[in-house]
Amino acid sequence: MTKIPSPCIDICKYKRLGHCIACSMTKPQKSLFKKLKKKKHQRAFVDMLVLQQQALGKYEHWREAYGRKCHKKGVNNPLG
Repeated sequence: MTKIPSPCIDICKYKRLGHCIACSMTKPQKSLFKKLKKKKHQRAFVDMLVLQQQALGKYEHWREAYGRKCHKKGVNNPLG
């Protein structure tokens, strides 16, 4: 079973009320994702993150960047 790549797209600037300007994760969320071992939990986290991004706005660029990251790692994009 291949691990889902972290939603982090390697920008990591927490300037939006504690949320990263690139992926919308907070520092605690980033640590939490690293601890998730089961693919279904990782997938649920990514789904939650997409909803969080929609609520916060300004994260349209993330989906494409994350897709490139998944492709580079040879993993199916969990977003479809």
